[in-house]
Amino acid sequence: MLKGKNVLLAVTGSIAAYKAAYITRLLKKQGAAVKVIMTAASSDFITPLTLSTLSNEPVYADFMKDELTGEWNNHVELGLWADLMLVAPATANSIAKMATGNADNFMMAVYLSAKCPVFVAPAMDLDMYKHGSTKDNLATLVNRGNHIIYPGNGELASGLVGEGRLAEPEEIIDHLEDFFRQGLSLAGKRVLITAGPTHEKIDPVRFLGNNSSGKMGFALAEEAVKRGAKVTLVAGPNHLEIPSGVEYISITSAQDLFEACKANFDQDAVIMAAAVADYTPAHVSAVKMKKQEGDLSIPMKRTTDILKWMGENKKGQKLIGFALETNDELDNARLKLKKKKLDVIVLNSLQDKGAGFKGDTNKITILDANNNLQEFELKSKSDVASDILNKLEELL
Repeated sequence: MLKGKNVLLAVTGSIAAYKAAYITRLLKKQGAAVKVIMTAASSDFITPLTLSTLSNEPVYADFMKDELTGEWNNHVELGLWADLMLVAPATANSIAKMATGNADNFMMAVYLSAKCPVFVAPAMDLDMYKHGSTKDNLATLVNRGNHIIYPGNGELASGLVGEGRLAEPEEIIDHLEDFFRQGLSLAGKRVLITAGPTHEKIDPVRFLGNNSSGKMGFALAEEAVKRGAKVTLVAGPNHLEIPSGVEYISITSAQDLFEACKANFDQDAVIMAAAVADYTPAHVSAVKMKKQEGDLSIPMKRTTDILKWMGENKKGQKLIGFALETNDELDNARLKLKKKKLDVIVLNSLQDKGAGFKGDTNKITILDANNNLQEFELKSKSDVASDILNKLEELL
């Protein structure tokens, strides 16, 4: 949700200012561009160098950039640049200035110039937070359209225990993401997506696997995030960049995948795009198997049928499976749709040029439990992901 967003992070003079480093790092990890504004007091708790390094941008602290040349920092331009402004930590003093419009520093001038949504994360001692003036000032900010990320309850710098502790960086990021999900087609929906191959160990250096790259599942995850969903992406071995905004779980074997899916099955929808091994070695050698004369036979056992387990245990989840076929494609897909108790199955055929593993394109047919069928032309996997999620939105 924050990918490509311009974020102004304003840091004020609280001992919680050290958390600004974690906030900056998380914002960058989500794909946001970050520019940091520091009040004079905040530099007593964290250095501009730290935040400049983490944001890859110069830190703004004053109107004057260079007094000798007369260069100055344009607060209006900064306000127009931002898609959101986050004041974290926000002290009682800064909150009071924001409520009264007291523009006696650069941060306040930017705040008064900003046209974007503003989020305020208070941090102060218990008595200061409980004081009537602080409560009134926060209410004033809310009435003017600011968003408050309320502090947590815990041990404070004074030794007191109670409200006033800056919300944890991960909570702050969640608040920002939830804001940008509003109004999107999958806002409020949780989607579990699996991707990539599984590797079944033979010995410490060898495994049985398949040619799945994970590209289809990753494209689905990225598209679902764009539509506002909270996405858990469980993926086998791959070399792809993790889409921003997902909860990512890395697995190796089919059993790993089953355990991850069971632990995260409580979702609104599940899309099983992973290519899961049907069989795994019955015994894994503890040492590398040496080459010998003659042929080698490896006893195999069935892996857990994850999709079947999901179909038998779903409680309102919409369940989408994939079928990669080489022959009798529609018949096999319909049989799998029924046997696994799926809501939708996405059919690939290796007979279709440009479909299947590794490539950047795919050609699919979508079948649902009501025997509706949609055939699609060859498209990029990102466009295919859009078609599949359009179908999911119909179901939801």
